[in-house]
Amino acid sequence: MGLEDIRSGKKRKKGKRLLIRSAILTILLAAVVFALFNNLTKDNVIYGVGDDAPDFKLKQININNDVESIQLSDLEGKGVMLNFWATYCKPCEREMPYMEGLYREYKDKGIEIVAVSLDATEIVIHRFIDKYNLTFPVVHDNKNVVMDLYQIGPIPSSYFINPQGEIVEKVEGALTLERLEGYFKQIMPNS
Repeated sequence: MGLEDIRSGKKRKKGKRLLIRSAILTILLAAVVFALFNNLTKDNVIYGVGDDAPDFKLKQININNDVESIQLSDLEGKGVMLNFWATYCKPCEREMPYMEGLYREYKDKGIEIVAVSLDATEIVIHRFIDKYNLTFPVVHDNKNVVMDLYQIGPIPSSYFINPQGEIVEKVEGALTLERLEGYFKQIMPNS
C-alpha cells in the first residue's frame, strides 16, 4: 500500500464524515423549523379570570361502560368546577373526597364538577372512581387536547366557571374543603 492509497483512503473517510454531519445538521434544522412553525400556528391563548371558558367535548368514564360524553357548553346555566387531575398525583387524590362530599351537597343547587383525567389508560381511572365512590362526571383527555386548550401546567388545576360560562377563578394546586366550598358559593346560580 503506497502513500497515494493512504491519502485516497483519508479523503474518502473525510467525505463520509462530511456527508453524515451534513445529514445530521439538515435533520436538526428541519426539527427546529417544524417546532417554530407548530408553535406559531397553535392557539396559544391563555384563558383566565373574566374570559369565556373554551368549549370542549370528552368521553365520560363510567362504571357501566356506557359511551357518554360531556360538552362544557351543555352545562350553561350551572356553576362548573373544571378540575384537571391524574391518579398518580397525590395532591389530586387528597382533594377528591372534598370534591365528592361537596358535590353531593351542591349538585341540587346548580353546581357541576367535571373532573378531566390526564391519565394514559381508562383502567386506572375506573379503579380510582371505585376507590373513592365518585359520583360526579369524570372525563378522559387521553390526547391532552383539553389540557393544551386550557394551557394546564401543574396538576391539580381547577377552573371555576359561572352559569354564564365565564371563568371566575383559576387555582393551581390542591384545594382545602373550606376554599373549595368558597369557590362553589361564588359560582352558584343566583348567588
